[in-house]
Amino acid sequence: MYNSKTPSMAELPSSRQLLRSTVIAALVASVLLVTVVFPAEYGKDWTGIGRMLGLTEMGEIKVALAREAAADAAQVRAPAAEPLTSPGVAAVTAPASAPESAPASASPAAAAPAPVIATTAAWRDEQTFSLAPGEGIEIKLVMKEGEKARYAWSVQGGVVNYDTHGDGSGRSISYVKGRGVPADEGELVAAFTGNHGWFWRNRGTAPVKLVLRTGGQYSAIKRTS
Repeated sequence: MYNSKTPSMAELPSSRQLLRSTVIAALVASVLLVTVVFPAEYGKDWTGIGRMLGLTEMGEIKVALAREAAADAAQVRAPAAEPLTSPGVAAVTAPASAPESAPASASPAAAAPAPVIATTAAWRDEQTFSLAPGEGIEIKLVMKEGEKARYAWSVQGGVVNYDTHGDGSGRSISYVKGRGVPADEGELVAAFTGNHGWFWRNRGTAPVKLVLRTGGQYSAIKRTS
């Protein structure tokens, strides 16, 4: 009735062989998860293999794009809302645009001044970046929990969307976000030990130049995307 031959008990794999195969498969899956999936999807690369393969940068870009998309979605739901804030950061943001017109009798000295980074503080680092239309950049400070860093950044030639946030020790936080902002300054207090900083994107149609100045308590400053 049947053409297939029923295997004998000797031909079937033993329980020990099945267990061994299961353990090997689990180990292979774990290695792939750590060396490929996490770097490519979340930008987390604990072994360094993901960066060697070019996967970590791809994951960091995905995370940055997802973060910005969430910020854009939140802005659409509440277009008049103020940027999100947290007790961990105190920021003073310049207005996104100047008044439409000034009274005819007003003198040039009475006009609203353009946003300018304060120069009275002693800054540890100053960096300048050029952003093409649609281009984004992320800069992070390596900080311990409770450390405080002063910052001031301004945009020349336009405005940017930004997200001040942090990640590390398996945690993440967004301190403050903004859209169409020409400058921002304040104090960043690390909510936990890790990397804390900014992601900017130029959504305009012309290139802009961004100047960042930082000071205070941090061990390093690095570009992560």
